[in-house]
Amino acid sequence: MSRICELTGKGRQVGHNVSHANNKTKRVFLPNLQNVTLLSEKLDRSFKFRVSTHGLRSVEHNGGLDNWLLKTSDTDLSPRALKVKRDLKKVPVAA
Repeated sequence: MSRICELTGKGRQVGHNVSHANNKTKRVFLPNLQNVTLLSEKLDRSFKFRVSTHGLRSVEHNGGLDNWLLKTSDTDLSPRALKVKRDLKKVPVAA
């Protein structure tokens, strides 16, 4: 399973461990990924995603999964999230 956020595209970063003697060794910084179930209000369904905690905060800040997906560009989203976004666009707007 890849260590990439399905909503934000946030992945691993590479850096150095730096010792007291200033020796540098390669290391990896991994995103804090969580398995979460997010509810789509328009589709009246829940979806399971592997999302970083930063991405989860962004979704809540934007008012939920539906608003987040419609505002986000397609390049950052995973194929599963793109499918949900396409389904959201198909739903007619309630008057």
